[in-house]
Amino acid sequence: MGRVTVRRPVRKLTEGGQTRRADLLAAEEPLELRVGGKSLAVTMRTPGHDVELAHGFLLSEGVIASKDDVFTARYCDGVDDQGRNTYNVLDLALAEGVAPPETGVERNFYTTSSCGVCGKAALDAVKLKTRFAPGESTFAVSTEVLAGLPDTLRKQQRVFASTGGLHAAGLFRADGSLLAVREDVGRHNAVDKVLGWALLDDRVPLSDCGLLVSGRASFELVQKAAMAGVPFLAAVSAPSSLAVELAEENGMTLVGFLRGTSMNLYTGDQRVLEPDAMWAVRSGV
Repeated sequence: MGRVTVRRPVRKLTEGGQTRRADLLAAEEPLELRVGGKSLAVTMRTPGHDVELAHGFLLSEGVIASKDDVFTARYCDGVDDQGRNTYNVLDLALAEGVAPPETGVERNFYTTSSCGVCGKAALDAVKLKTRFAPGESTFAVSTEVLAGLPDTLRKQQRVFASTGGLHAAGLFRADGSLLAVREDVGRHNAVDKVLGWALLDDRVPLSDCGLLVSGRASFELVQKAAMAGVPFLAAVSAPSSLAVELAEENGMTLVGFLRGTSMNLYTGDQRVLEPDAMWAVRSGV
């Protein structure tokens, strides 16, 4: 398995002078995903939980709906220039009767750690039909629980604590407890990893959970959540306009700028339970 962190020499300059030391960086390596021996996607990711990442990716792309839809997942043999196994090619065989990924829609499946999957021919082609109905979920969370979630997530970001260079995604219950947390240099990879964990643990559809992400809420992250049946997405940063539109279309709750007791409710605010005295709506908004 590849390394999660890498040490590199650094020359640090400050007002007090300069020092040379080793700096710990978050590892970033390419992972090629194959289905039935055919290359499907290449993503730049932090090594680790690759099988979860692959399952989450195929779930969010509408290829699979349960762990039984994948027959096997195995690394392909490969070595780097030092003779070490790179573990950077993962091949999945779908179960009998499961249709392979569609090839009719023009796609650029190369993904980066920043933007995620992109390049579909048109917006209508980007939108995938969900197998589940997140809008039907009665999942709800109090503002008190929401306020504590970012700190709870940060405490479980082990690699971020040592490098400062990773995004995180966590699945949470209504009481604020975290079911699983995954980190990655790419926010979309972190989400795929945690959704893949849920799929392999037979928890999909995730109608009784929320998804918390450490960065912004993009269209793609809302779509991934919807494809897994997640009714509630909270982000510590801003959502995009398309993210809000897609969340509304799917009946999902979207919370942005979640920072302590301050947060913006963009859609589905019926799932956010507010104490009347503390969260009264002020006039003039």
